Amino acid sequence: MEMHALWWIIPALVVWSFISVVIIVKLLGKARELKSKLRGAQVRRGFLTEQWLPLVNPYPWNPENFRFIGEPIDGLQFEDEELVLVEFKSGSSRLSDKQMRIRDLVEQGRVSFKEVRLKINDDEFERIQIR
Repeated sequence: MEMHALWWIIPALVVWSFISVVIIVKLLGKARELKSKLRGAQVRRGFLTEQWLPLVNPYPWNPENFRFIGEPIDGLQFEDEELVLVEFKSGSSRLSDKQMRIRDLVEQGRVSFKEVRLKINDDEFERIQIR
């Protein structure tokens, strides 16, 4: 076979390579998009689960006294003798840096209660007083 009869092979390979690269790039983009959607669905599922966990046995406190916050901790459990900051975790998940700082502040006794009083005059905020 003579070389001039195969002149179309190199341009065909170039076109085929270009099309293959375009297809691969699109597939990788789709894969990233699907992975992101999956991660979002997992986060939403976790968020919903956290809101329902106080209603599941064996939750150790009265679920009527739980208030969901969501971030940076899941909620507060109000008991007669104690206020409990609650963070739900499952599997191998770990506390975030912010959650660890909150835990440490609580363990160090660096927790306070503040009453914030608003003075309103003619539907305008006049001052805020913290007690």
